[in-house]
Amino acid sequence: MNLAAEQKSAEVTDWAARIGWVVGLLLFIAFVYWLMRQGWKWRGSLQSDLPELPQVPEETAGDVTLRLSGRYHGSTTAGQWLDRIVAHGLGVRSRAELTLTDAGVAVVRPGATDFFVPADRLRAARLDKGIAGKVLAEGGLLVLTWQHGDRLLDSGFRSDRAAEHAAWVEAINLMNQSTTTKNAPAAGTSATPTGDAPATNASATAIDDAPVTTEGTAR
Repeated sequence: MNLAAEQKSAEVTDWAARIGWVVGLLLFIAFVYWLMRQGWKWRGSLQSDLPELPQVPEETAGDVTLRLSGRYHGSTTAGQWLDRIVAHGLGVRSRAELTLTDAGVAVVRPGATDFFVPADRLRAARLDKGIAGKVLAEGGLLVLTWQHGDRLLDSGFRSDRAAEHAAWVEAINLMNQSTTTKNAPAAGTSATPTGDAPATNASATAIDDAPVTTEGTAR
């Protein structure tokens, strides 16, 4: 009987200590969350110079080249996959619908800010595996590099059908090459303003016409 009574007493739980541990854990989680929020706001204030995002046009200009349904995983400073951009909602991960036309790339995000990347601001596209702290399999991300204000950004997307990524890389890089070719001066033209031809350097001509000896130009 005494042994049974001792076993029964051992089952008594110290509820005060348990509640204290639970409350302490909740306070710790709330504190970590608060620190994350403060860090997010601080990063946003550092990026306050970033202009407002271009709005998605109401009407699609030109024929649709490609469409993509998937997820937006974030934007960073180009070439720095951990330097997250949070200003203007670019730090919010969300579902995304991408549409590529001759005018650029429209990014529609349910529950987050939509934005538009004009064709003349697209710089490149590539396959990658990580951005903004998100790591996937090799080639699991479609990364678009584009100019926004004075910053060059990388924005990462993952299609619901990852096999579509390669077509986007090819189409955007081809578009960028075409834009560069159009903006380049025509072959045979000069970048200097037209006008009278510069005068001939008489001294140089005289030196060129002077007889040459084994010791150099005759004096």
